[in-house]
Amino acid sequence: MKRMIFNTIALGLVLTVSAACQKELGYTGFVDQDAAASAEISLSTDKAVYKAGETVNFSASSMPEGAIYVRYKHLGEQLGTEQALTGNTWTWTAPAEDFKGYMAEVYQKSASGETVLATIAIDVSSDWSKFPRYGFLATFNEMSQESSEDVIAGLNRLHINGVQFQDWHWKHHWPLAQDKTTMEPLETYIDIASRNTSLQTIRNYIASCHKYGMKAIFYNLCFGALEDAAEDGVREEWFIFKDTGHQEKDVHTLGAPFKSSIWLTNPADEGWLSYLGERTDDIYENLGFDGYQIDQLGGRGTVYDYNGEVVDLTESYAGFINYMKDRQPEKDLIMNAVSSFGSRQILGTGKTAFAYNELWGSEAQFSDLKKVIDANISYGGENMKTVFAAYMNYDKANNPGSFNTPGILLTDAVMFALGGSHLEMGEHMLCKEYFPNSNLGMSAELENAIIAYYDFMTAYQNLLRDGGTFNDVAVSSSDGTYAFKSWEPAAGNIITLAKEVGNRQTIHFLNFLNADSTSWRDLNGTMPEPSEVNNLSVTIQLPENKTVESAWIASPDIECGASRTLAFTQEGQTVTLVVPSLKYWDMLVLEYE
Repeated sequence: MKRMIFNTIALGLVLTVSAACQKELGYTGFVDQDAAASAEISLSTDKAVYKAGETVNFSASSMPEGAIYVRYKHLGEQLGTEQALTGNTWTWTAPAEDFKGYMAEVYQKSASGETVLATIAIDVSSDWSKFPRYGFLATFNEMSQESSEDVIAGLNRLHINGVQFQDWHWKHHWPLAQDKTTMEPLETYIDIASRNTSLQTIRNYIASCHKYGMKAIFYNLCFGALEDAAEDGVREEWFIFKDTGHQEKDVHTLGAPFKSSIWLTNPADEGWLSYLGERTDDIYENLGFDGYQIDQLGGRGTVYDYNGEVVDLTESYAGFINYMKDRQPEKDLIMNAVSSFGSRQILGTGKTAFAYNELWGSEAQFSDLKKVIDANISYGGENMKTVFAAYMNYDKANNPGSFNTPGILLTDAVMFALGGSHLEMGEHMLCKEYFPNSNLGMSAELENAIIAYYDFMTAYQNLLRDGGTFNDVAVSSSDGTYAFKSWEPAAGNIITLAKEVGNRQTIHFLNFLNADSTSWRDLNGTMPEPSEVNNLSVTIQLPENKTVESAWIASPDIECGASRTLAFTQEGQTVTLVVPSLKYWDMLVLEYE
């Protein structure tokens, strides 16, 4: 949903991988520091997602001297034997099971022990909607194929498996720029924000997405018409109005540099559906898009059709989705639910790839994130996944500056722990609803951390996003040093979020000890960095009749997400263990017998 534009609009960050997880993320446990000090390794894979049994190609920027190995794990359990690495490239055959996440750990052996040098996740999934990791593109000026490839390679390192092409279009009511006489696409045109746009750049981006196994999704409103719409065949009877006498059209007012304001059509009108359906067919016939990101503008108050009848926009959204899916059944559909407006109707169609929620002030609390996810599951079924369009440091982004790393990481930690994902990464990190806005940049620390967080979300997706039931597990500080609180978040506490997945009990530790707010938005970038807690002794009260066979822990803040076993004791239903370190987020896993 677009509301404003800022002056700084530029092609921004292309992610590369930093190395030495222990050093970059400031963790000092579990590692041989002499070996870590000399290790600088960046890992990459040739795709964002793989089919079962497919060959995974790995690359490393460099390798230190000595005995270097790689092992592959699924949920903390090593698969097969370790593999000695003798060069900077190697391959692995993905297991035969579909919809699984894995972690590759590259490590070094020395006389003083073992050091994890780098990790990278692998997603084996035949359908991206099972575990959506959504990114975006927002600038489509003339650029070389190499430049566009670099941008997508950066998203590939984050395992982004779907890319939204935002504000690529000519006009909302006629998105693909065409010569009206020949209907041939225009190779260059002025987009809706008066920017020069190259069709070849769009083609190159789509090709790069497909090379890495990503879906390319085009963006457009479901009901937008610019001021010249009548010249392009949009009829007066298709609009929605603020009055019963069709005198005042509903309008989303925009100023310069946008071409015009946006007047709203009726998404349920048969004439409009047919018209926009034809325009959408033109897109698919000329460009290799895989689906349609449908946008709306939230609640509009009471609106009427041309005949003075009240239009229920939420119900019309369902009809719009059904029509578009029937017209192009092989294409994916995603529809924005602005502040959850229309969520029930949108997801109730059963025809969207996943839930997409643009969050605003009415859903500003960390606790709202779980409420949205729970509601989406109730509307769309237990397999419905949620992607949050949630703009960080929103007020700070009114001026050029840098993202506040603690605010970003704490929000991502909570979203990922809850099983959601975050639309935030494209040519730059997202800070405003006008996606080309790049006022805020990423520090090297944040770049490195984001890579670790996306590896973590991908490698452990079967615990984070693959079913299970949130449950009540009491956790306390064994020596009373720290305050623990089960969900919902409150400042001054370590927040625990428990979930039973099969024969595993997960407990997420979320560090709110120094938090200055319980809002995920961190509007002005004031969220302080949490104090790191070391050797945290905890006591856990398990549900009845549960016996723990093993315990392990992983964190995107420690060794780039590599899992480590923990010692524990159990007396009755009470388990005691020591969490080695907590920065933002740890995931403890208790394996039951």
